[in-house]
Amino acid sequence: MRVLGLISGTSHDGIDAAVVDFVTSAGFASEGVELSGTVLAATSVPYAPELRARLIAALPPAQTTLAEVAELDTLIGQAFAEVAADMAAQVGGVDAVCSHGQTVYHWVEGAHALGTLQIGQPAWIAERVGAPVVSDIRIRDITVGGHGAPLVSFLDELLLRARAGTSAALNLGGISNMTVVSDKGLYAYDVGPANALVDAMIVEHGLNDLGYDEDARVARTGTVDDALLTAMLADPYYALTPPKSTGKEHFHLAYVQSHLAAQGREIPVADVIRTLTELTVRTVARDVQAAGISFLAVSGGGCRNPLILDGLRAALPDTEVVLADELGAPADDKEAILLALIGWCTMHGVSAIVPGGTGAREPRILGTITPGAGPLVMPEIIAGLTSLSLQAASAS
Repeated sequence: MRVLGLISGTSHDGIDAAVVDFVTSAGFASEGVELSGTVLAATSVPYAPELRARLIAALPPAQTTLAEVAELDTLIGQAFAEVAADMAAQVGGVDAVCSHGQTVYHWVEGAHALGTLQIGQPAWIAERVGAPVVSDIRIRDITVGGHGAPLVSFLDELLLRARAGTSAALNLGGISNMTVVSDKGLYAYDVGPANALVDAMIVEHGLNDLGYDEDARVARTGTVDDALLTAMLADPYYALTPPKSTGKEHFHLAYVQSHLAAQGREIPVADVIRTLTELTVRTVARDVQAAGISFLAVSGGGCRNPLILDGLRAALPDTEVVLADELGAPADDKEAILLALIGWCTMHGVSAIVPGGTGAREPRILGTITPGAGPLVMPEIIAGLTSLSLQAASAS
């Protein structure tokens, strides 16, 4: 089964897509199967500037209207559909699509997630591609006590389970999340902000047209402000125990501005951005050391920030820090590959939740299915996965 995975993450800068050709081993579906996946194609398509600007303007803590939410739901759905149609045509068609859409709100109170909202109407994708679309994948996890995040823990566990010692997978998107795997089991959680706060400052001050600090060019011109960093590290979120989740409902531009106001002095913008970059390094390194992690595979946009990656390696001399490519999941495409895997699991009746990863009480099959052009025909039900291997398609 060829499945197309689509996602726009917490950096809300564009749509990541990957087509994975999944093949099961010969065996009994009732006992679980070995699954191999070949990544046929992957891409990242930026949102149109005007669409991204509207999305940013509607996100918390800003106020918006139901009319704006409805319009963004359609416009983002159409943008996803355009990318999906191009990717499907590139590989000669797909059997199913799994779309995460765009998170616009994640409702957390204390230690509990109570709801989540992703927009990007999947019917537009089904209409353009003609294949069934799995969507709205997070909420089922929340209904059984999970945080709806980080769902990538399901993929991480499959990729890390054979390693000795304590290993982890770290994703540095707008929010950083980590999956820790050892012989004692698995747990996963959102660590804190990765790119979210830096991106917000870059956009607010118009420092470039990209909306992020490419190659840490701005941060390199500043220095860490120790007092600001100390104040930010004291955020109560970091003291919560996993499982836990957070988002831009907490870590946003106004959050930075409130900390700056509390300092009562002028801090150069470059110093603020350098400090926010160091905040990511410190929070991640602190948790990695506390967990005794010996192997750390990093993915997400933040892994392309040399100050973050080099900072982690310097702060973690006893940890092997590599890109997720070494696990067969390219660092830039890992989340889209995850969505393809979740789509495959849903279509085959397989749970894509690891309870220790999200805090869910029990595994559940994720998502809602929108039929394609014809009748919805489900494949054979499979008990579960015993292993997963990933590889890139051979060059032609």
